[in-house]
Amino acid sequence: LCRFVAAVPILLSPSAVAAPVAAPQPASGSAMVLGSLSVAKRADLDFGALIVNGAGTAVINPVAGTLSTTGGVTAFGSAARPAVFTGTGSRNSVVLIRIPKDPITLTRMGGTETVTVSSWTLDGDKNRKIPLGNAFDFAVGATLTVGAGLADGTYVGSFDVTVQYP
Repeated sequence: LCRFVAAVPILLSPSAVAAPVAAPQPASGSAMVLGSLSVAKRADLDFGALIVNGAGTAVINPVAGTLSTTGGVTAFGSAARPAVFTGTGSRNSVVLIRIPKDPITLTRMGGTETVTVSSWTLDGDKNRKIPLGNAFDFAVGATLTVGAGLADGTYVGSFDVTVQYP
């Protein structure tokens, strides 16, 4: 079975061709331009000096800026503080602050012993509206878990914080 299709040209008279018609309202375009975001660390997360007589925890509250301890861990002095950051961006824009979800490990300087930092907390909502001055501050706290028999020393590590326009 074969089929053949023939094309037949159709000729239109000049009066049958459509003339251009303007839209009743002109179209418009728009764009929102946001200033670039920046974040600066103002203070590191610091659990201060701790006396360890057994397993326990040290918890930094980022809202109050306080340290609490449990088990065989006792605070010594008052140097403990949350990590503090300042961000800038376009005023009245909303930003999303992301703090770690997973634990990180701190390692003793000059050694191999470790402790864990987890249960990350933020001093408020993770979505923030940038105020009129274009700058905003936020604080990050966490829980340090210490095992019994931990070696004396300074334990260090790092964590990431990101801020983005949603």
